Amino acid sequence: MPRINLLPWREAERKQKRQEFGVGAVAALLIAGVITFGVNWQMSAAIDSQNERNQYLKGEIANLDKQIAEILDLEQRKQRLKSRIEVIEQLERSRPEIVHVFDQLVRTLPEGIYLTGVKQTERKLTIKGVAQSSTRVASYMRNIDQSEWLADPSLDILETKGSGDGGSDFTLNASQENPQLPKNPNEQAVAAR
Repeated sequence: MPRINLLPWREAERKQKRQEFGVGAVAALLIAGVITFGVNWQMSAAIDSQNERNQYLKGEIANLDKQIAEILDLEQRKQRLKSRIEVIEQLERSRPEIVHVFDQLVRTLPEGIYLTGVKQTERKLTIKGVAQSSTRVASYMRNIDQSEWLADPSLDILETKGSGDGGSDFTLNASQENPQLPKNPNEQAVAAR
């Protein structure tokens, strides 16, 4: 039986398979490297693209914030102008009131009383004067109560000066009314419109 030596053939086949395995491993590594590089490059590009979009959105948000600030500023200006207009309208409506109040102060004044001072704080009047007697002060208060433009008289001070005809110093408070305006605040809002 002849002896056949298969070892060199097997050795050559193993060497060839090792070379093929090495080439395959290198090719796999190269392919893995290319894929990794491609995925990394794609992710980097996606991140850069998203960062650009974020920057664009931040810029747009900053522009919108500026516009919102301008709108709020305009709203505040609008409110200030509205309040000024309301004050001007109120002053315009109340302009003739002081004439009526002075007229009523004179018309309600009975004989034997003269006034030494009138002070107005908002819609409250403080009236100071001298009367010949306390009954004249009471008469003056009744006249104020019946007046259209004055209301709610209240005596604050009544001082009698010594004995004799010295008279009495008095201080009384009253509130200013406007019969042309409704008494209810809701009605005033409707009348203003």
